[in-house]
Order: sequence, then structure tokens, then C-alpha cells
Amino acid sequence: MIEHWIEHNESHIESFREWAQKAKKDGFLDASEEILEAASKIEESNKHLNKAKEGLFHK
Repeated sequence: MIEHWIEHNESHIESFREWAQKAKKDGFLDASEEILEAASKIEESNKHLNKAKEGLFHK
């Protein structure tokens, strides 16, 4: 299940970055930065999920 969550998050990260670029292009700089920050938080979440996944195989 963890692998599914990681892959799902990756698709969101990609989408967020695309929308951040669109927002920036349209002059919504603050919104663009916030969307990029959200993508960064999801990347951080995936780091924790990967650690959890690794822990499942070390018992």
C-alpha cells in the first residue's frame, strides 16, 4: 500500500508543478509559490513513506 501512496503522491507533485508554472505565467506569483511549497511538502511526505517502507523489510 505504501508504494501506491508514493506513486500517487508523485503524480500530484508533477501536477502541482505544472499548475504552479501556469499560475506564475498568468501573474499569480504568490499562488505559484504556495503550490510549489505544497509540492515540496508532498516530497517530504514521500521521504517518510520510503523510510516506513524500508522499515517493513528490516524486521
